[in-house]
Amino acid sequence: MSTKVAVVTGSNKGIGFAIVRGLCKQFHGDVYLTSRDVGRGQAAMESLASEGLKPLFHQLDINDLNSITTAAAFFKEKYGGVDILINNAGIAFKVADTAPFGTQAEVTLKTNFFATRDMLTHFMPLIKAGGRVVNVSSFVGSRTLNQCSPELQQRFRSEDITEDELVGLMQRFVEKAKSGEHNQDGWPDTAYGVSKTGLTV
Repeated sequence: MSTKVAVVTGSNKGIGFAIVRGLCKQFHGDVYLTSRDVGRGQAAMESLASEGLKPLFHQLDINDLNSITTAAAFFKEKYGGVDILINNAGIAFKVADTAPFGTQAEVTLKTNFFATRDMLTHFMPLIKAGGRVVNVSSFVGSRTLNQCSPELQQRFRSEDITEDELVGLMQRFVEKAKSGEHNQDGWPDTAYGVSKTGLTV
């Protein structure tokens, strides 16, 4: 019987760190804490080790396609695939951040939507029979959906929306945010919310 394996993205702190802790206590198999920064990842590992937990570590930056493909190859070779993938990595600008809204939109969607999609593209073929994929979204996504124009709401809620159409809508939001036309185009003033709406859809 091959060893089961769980992988948690962005898990050196916050929710991801708590998920790794919980899996270490309950999951019968190897649990991988991942982070883009090796030093922070090792510090998180030491913190869990001090609690008597034994996660393993793999460097993974979901914004770096090479990092994703390297990790995917590692898990395929060592375990023949993945039993649990938890897409937790994400970013949110602070309310007081002075970066232009267009910049916030581009950076936030790059990680929360597009990079998570890259993870799914490369890891879905590795998910073993009976395996699970969890995308960590937010109630902010559904709240944001209700603030979108009726036309956008209709597309996001439709049964026949395709991945390509969804990607196009997310790209459209970023473009409109950068040109300052997102409100006229039916989008609310929350890049994080739109990213989580897209992730949920």
